[in-house]
Amino acid sequence: VISAVVQIIDDQIADKEETTIEEILEIVKGPDFPTGAEILGTRGIEEAYRTGRGKIRVRAVTNIEPMQNGKNRIIVTELPYMVNKARLIEKIAELVRDKKIDGITDLSDQSNREGMRICIELRRDVNPNVILNQLYKHTQLQDTFGVIMLALVDGQPKTMNLHEMLDYYLEHQKDVVTRRTRYELNKAEERAHILEGLLIAQDNIDEVIKIIRGAENIQAAKLELMERFGLSDAQAQAIVDMRLRALNGLERAKLEKEYKELMERIGELKAILADEKKLLGVIKDEIALIRDKYGDERRTQIGFDVDDISMEDLIPRENTVITMTKLGYIKRMTVDNFRSQNRGGKGIKGMQTIDEDYIEELFMTTTHHYIMFFTNTGRVYRLKAYEIPESGRTARGSAIVNLLQLQPGEKITAVIPLVDYEEGKYLLMATKYGVVKKSSIMEYANIRKTGLAAITLKDDDQLIEVKYTEDDEDVFLVTKNGQCIRFHESDVRCIGRTSMGVRGINLTGDDEVIGMQLDSQGEALLIVSANGMGKRTLTSEFTAQHRGGKGIKCYKITEKTGDVVGVKAVNDDNEIMMITTEGIIIRTAV
Repeated sequence: VISAVVQIIDDQIADKEETTIEEILEIVKGPDFPTGAEILGTRGIEEAYRTGRGKIRVRAVTNIEPMQNGKNRIIVTELPYMVNKARLIEKIAELVRDKKIDGITDLSDQSNREGMRICIELRRDVNPNVILNQLYKHTQLQDTFGVIMLALVDGQPKTMNLHEMLDYYLEHQKDVVTRRTRYELNKAEERAHILEGLLIAQDNIDEVIKIIRGAENIQAAKLELMERFGLSDAQAQAIVDMRLRALNGLERAKLEKEYKELMERIGELKAILADEKKLLGVIKDEIALIRDKYGDERRTQIGFDVDDISMEDLIPRENTVITMTKLGYIKRMTVDNFRSQNRGGKGIKGMQTIDEDYIEELFMTTTHHYIMFFTNTGRVYRLKAYEIPESGRTARGSAIVNLLQLQPGEKITAVIPLVDYEEGKYLLMATKYGVVKKSSIMEYANIRKTGLAAITLKDDDQLIEVKYTEDDEDVFLVTKNGQCIRFHESDVRCIGRTSMGVRGINLTGDDEVIGMQLDSQGEALLIVSANGMGKRTLTSEFTAQHRGGKGIKCYKITEKTGDVVGVKAVNDDNEIMMITTEGIIIRTAV
């Protein structure tokens, strides 16, 4: 708010046109509540600031956390302003008792001096997002905050927009500073007047002493001094009250210095009263001091509302790294978190993982791309990249259940960044047991919140990899026992969204497919095994055959290497990032 007032002052000092409400809205983002929480969308704020009345929807900050036993819990860490926590917990308990919300098994308040924390445990078979939406609807976890900017102006109540509000505040500040300056000026002039008298007395000190000694009483001395030196009553009184120690030279220098400083100060005060721009400068300096002393970081985040699609244009297009772990924690980071190292280095800590968790997906995209999430059960969900919360390099990220309405037991196995849906583009899918399937991307253009079926799977088969193609690629499937098959994509005919697919590679024994790559992705296959060994082989060494064959050997598996765990098609100038089950990342040139 102070920055906005400073902007108005700057424009007035520079004789610009009046500051517009648009310029002010750029600076004042919205209310900042002491209890934090999140404001949904900017529409309510805009309305309140432009017209003086508006409704702002405020929502608690919540997080869904998976628990050890397969259940989920909702953690509430910030409440909307003026919501009573005890009353809120009572209300949730009532809703559970009256069976209005079904699926909550435990409710506890774990707040301490570190901060607020309400923990809501859920039954294993319920969708945490559904419960959360019910809580938003029926309790004060989501609240409407009414804004009416009403104030008395010249004794009359008036509803004002933000600009008028700040203008009147500035008028008030001008009034305060003017009156204060006048008061200070009076005081300074009175003191200067007395100092002038004392200086005259200093110049004629012997005569002054003689007059005072010769007078019958104080009154007579004062009258004589006033006649002799043309002083005022106040000056004569000050001379009569003067102590003997004021006779030495040091005191004289002190008086002269004080008089000089006072005259300068009087000059400044008169200049402020004479020139409004100087007055505005004083106000600006004073409120800037308040801002620097008491300003703190914003607490209330402004999120986006479902109805408020214009938010998308405000999000910058930038490259971003997205990582996702085996247990389903996802986050996005800026690219400059990582620097390149040489082969064989130790890497840097890439993520705080929980026990037995490790990063599975790691890819680069831009904030405005769609990201399609395919799950092991053959369903597909989608988000925009900017909807994934950004966090630091070592943070764990948010559980994916906060973002997607996954079904119990569902895990994400493939993630595809996508710019747009267009004809003539395909999705190529591969499953653990060597089935491949190709469908037109257009079949996936309208994905519901609750996801869509992407492929039908046999008993315990799982979808492991999905690629975005144009039907002119060679496909490589690599298995954990070191077999690889290469065939042309046109061998796989295009089928509907829910169909099953066809055999891509014939597996023997307990073998399973661990990766699918396309020849356009690079000129060599980089194959990595469980014990951190890896090699590159040019793709030209793999002969093409028909799909459904056994393929050829591509990696010699020994005790030392362990099974094949990953494959990527790479070029010489690529860099690769690998991560261990302990969460150590290394980035190295291919």
